[in-house]
Amino acid sequence: MARKRLVDLCYARSGDKGDISNVGLLAFDDSAYAILRREVTPERVKALMKGVVQGEVEVYELPNIRALNVVMRRALGGGATRTLRFDQTGKSLCNALLRLEVEVPDVEAREGEAPQAGVPEDG
Repeated sequence: MARKRLVDLCYARSGDKGDISNVGLLAFDDSAYAILRREVTPERVKALMKGVVQGEVEVYELPNIRALNVVMRRALGGGATRTLRFDQTGKSLCNALLRLEVEVPDVEAREGEAPQAGVPEDG
């Protein structure tokens, strides 16, 4: 298994309501969606956002659009109108989540990479 960041597997959009931030992860293809479903867990997101997200993390699957909705509670210091945080609406949480490293099969890790000189593409 190799490792990639989510930014190599999906797009992301963020939103907020009160003290809740949500990030939508939209997979580039079916294999990326399978990896997202396996690797993006509430526990891993909570660990990545340690010190920022004070509440629970929930991950909802949206298979019809190959997406996950990651909901992070108590993530915005009380909400946009109450917090003194620089990022009041959690837009940076979207980019932070895209930096999460996940395990991918070796074959999929090589997709998108330029072939190396002298190395056959299948090996």
